[in-house]
Amino acid sequence: MLQHSSSLCRSEQQQNQANNITSATVKSSIFTVSLLFSSLCLAQSISFQQAEQNVLQDSYSTKANQALQQASQLEAEAVKGLGLPRVDLNVRAYAFHNELDIPLGAAKSNLEQSLSNGVNSKIDEWQNSNPNLGGLADPLKEGLNQTIHDGVGLIPDEYQVALNDQVIRPTVSIMMPLYTGGLTSSAKEVANIKAQRSLLNTKQQQDVQRFELIQAYFNAQLQKQLQASSQFNLQSMQKHYSNALKLEQQGFISKGQRMQFEVARNNAERAHQNTQASYKASLFQLNNLLQSSQITELSTPLFVNSTQSLALNSLLKSFPEQSSLIQKMQMDTQLAKANVKVQNAAKKPSVFAFGEYSLDDKQNWIVGVAARYNLFSGIDKNKNVQAAELQRYASELITERAKQEIENIIYKSYSEVVTAQQSDQLLQQNVKAAQENLRIQELSFREDMGTATQVIDAQNALSILKTETALNAYKYVMSLAALLQSHGSIEQFQGYINQPNTRYVR
Repeated sequence: MLQHSSSLCRSEQQQNQANNITSATVKSSIFTVSLLFSSLCLAQSISFQQAEQNVLQDSYSTKANQALQQASQLEAEAVKGLGLPRVDLNVRAYAFHNELDIPLGAAKSNLEQSLSNGVNSKIDEWQNSNPNLGGLADPLKEGLNQTIHDGVGLIPDEYQVALNDQVIRPTVSIMMPLYTGGLTSSAKEVANIKAQRSLLNTKQQQDVQRFELIQAYFNAQLQKQLQASSQFNLQSMQKHYSNALKLEQQGFISKGQRMQFEVARNNAERAHQNTQASYKASLFQLNNLLQSSQITELSTPLFVNSTQSLALNSLLKSFPEQSSLIQKMQMDTQLAKANVKVQNAAKKPSVFAFGEYSLDDKQNWIVGVAARYNLFSGIDKNKNVQAAELQRYASELITERAKQEIENIIYKSYSEVVTAQQSDQLLQQNVKAAQENLRIQELSFREDMGTATQVIDAQNALSILKTETALNAYKYVMSLAALLQSHGSIEQFQGYINQPNTRYVR
């Protein structure tokens, strides 16, 4: 009975262990599947058009330029009110103590003279009305005058007065410029030009971003093509090596011939490893540019337009109206001209009306017109005007020089575009010839009419031509991008991808 119970317990334990193992296996399988599914979900394919939208909307450069553009617009709006009256609310709170010495000497003399004259006049009147008094008038006058002199002499010659007060005085002041010599209008002009220039700066920055994206996106496509070409070459060399190994075992070829294929296979594998590393690096660069880490596939291939839709003369003629760089430099010339006006305005007088009204119980007010003309400030205003004129002249010359450089870039890029188109046609013919030559060499080798070296050389030649085809397509894309950017129409690049008579390199 005990044995039966123990066996039942062991059986139950084994069953529990089996269940646990099964449960763990299921959980592990579910976890593995979920990881695989999540990795597949994280993987992302992106077209060039989608990448362009992402860069222009979400990149750091785009957001920074948007902020700068808004700042320039706000600065232009901020000076719209220049020339209108300026109204200020002023509050003065102060306490003062003032000691004054008031001179009393003149006042004492005037007082003594006035009293003496008054007394003498009264005595004379009294003597005239009483002629019997005789000689009493004169002694009386002397006595009274002496008394007045002594009494006035008691008054000090100076009196010190101390004034103390605490004042809080609110006022409203208004100042209206009537004439500033053109300074107000020039300041508004400068702000408006800067606002317009910020728009051109945004467009120029977007063009730079487009060019950087074209370079990164299609470089990744180039590296992908190079990796595919090296992989194809590796697989072909592996097939040749396997066939050679069989032929060696059958006694049809020597060990040396087989080893030639082995060396070629190893070289192809090493080249494939290098292209894999380059492809991963290019994908990292593209993901970094797009602020992503999930892009693994690119849906827009390298391409070559079979026909040229642009005319060189038309490009050379129209680029000044299209190029944001040239337009910015023209704006710089306008700013230099406005600066000349500012410096001339500094030489002229300014006239303004003013007024102030007290808000306390005294209700004092003042209005008037004032003029100001600087006679000397230590700054030679005439030299400032001359310097501004030279800056304007230099800006015009730099603009013309920039036009020359852009013309050179347009001509060079146009020539490279045409050359790449011609090379693509020749490369297509060479690839077909190389494929046929490889087929012939393989057949000759199997029939013992050719050598291993000939097969390897034919295979390498085909691989090189496929690589050159991809490189030439990338050269075409970048030459086209440089042409459109220098012309100022790189936003039209997407249209060239979808043009008719376009060959895609996959």
